[in-house]
Amino acid sequence: MLNAVDQALVNDLTGAPSSAQRRALAKIITLLESTRMDHRKRADEVLNTLLPKTGKSFRLGISGVPGVGKSTLIETLGLYLIEKGHRVAVLAIDPSSSLSGGSILGDKTRMERLSVLDKAFIRPSPSSCTLGGVAEKTREAMLVAEAAGFDVVIVETVGVGQSEIAVAGMTDMFLLLQLPNAGDDLQAIKKGVMEIADLIMINKVDIDPDAAMRAQLFITSSLRLLGFQGNPDHASHDQEYWHPTVMTLSALEGNGVPELWEKILHFQKLQNANGKLQSRRKQQSGAWMWDRIDAGLKNAFQNHPAVQTLLPGLSAEVNQGTMAASVAARRLLEAMGHEFF
Repeated sequence: MLNAVDQALVNDLTGAPSSAQRRALAKIITLLESTRMDHRKRADEVLNTLLPKTGKSFRLGISGVPGVGKSTLIETLGLYLIEKGHRVAVLAIDPSSSLSGGSILGDKTRMERLSVLDKAFIRPSPSSCTLGGVAEKTREAMLVAEAAGFDVVIVETVGVGQSEIAVAGMTDMFLLLQLPNAGDDLQAIKKGVMEIADLIMINKVDIDPDAAMRAQLFITSSLRLLGFQGNPDHASHDQEYWHPTVMTLSALEGNGVPELWEKILHFQKLQNANGKLQSRRKQQSGAWMWDRIDAGLKNAFQNHPAVQTLLPGLSAEVNQGTMAASVAARRLLEAMGHEFF
């Protein structure tokens, strides 16, 4: 049962677009990101209340190395979509320092034109050292944005490399942004982020058109090779299924953005028609549950009284080399009342 404060937030969030709705959206996401136990219980109630109003947006994940132009593309695409009548929410994940734990949260400053529009909402969040390029509460924040009526939700990842694939497990389409001179044909066929991308865009074609064309050819041929050894749908020629595509554009100049959106709409149409979109979201919901179970078990382990008692001494022995790390881990798990490995 929601308390009066949270009920008022939900009412503002699900009401007509207004400044009150934007405040409610920001406050609910902050509540979701809180580590306080009482806040987490409140956030669970709010999320369950909002759940019937979610699922009506198109979820787009965008990844790529730092400097590839993710923020520029998102702003240009967002401005284009708002002109088309859409409401766009951007969840930008900023890397957190492994030393201080802090984040700059500066992605919003790169989207100064988009951030001032009423039909846009931009929320920078710290990754808090969560692996995979997204924040711990990105999925929940995405649902809240959907409940507020944003029909396009874009998740911009940290941008760290080839293992950044978590965003593909929470969005309808995974777009990978590449630079024209990002590597040779060997680099293009490396597995990881490349083989799960639904759409690959070669950005900054205005700087070096020839290099962009070469990159497009390399990656297109590589995707065919990966398709034969990976996803069987990608290897087939059945036009009822989506096949990963490589395109070029200039996010800075806006060239290629209308074509990008047309390609996204085509993807959405195919995935809806063949049932892949619905099955993908069901799989993502199941994976999300297990992610939260993993996080909850780790938190319970770290806060267990017996573990806290033994941890300093066992850690010292491991650091001194007098006890194997695997032995110390087993003893800590046994202290919690479980036997593992």
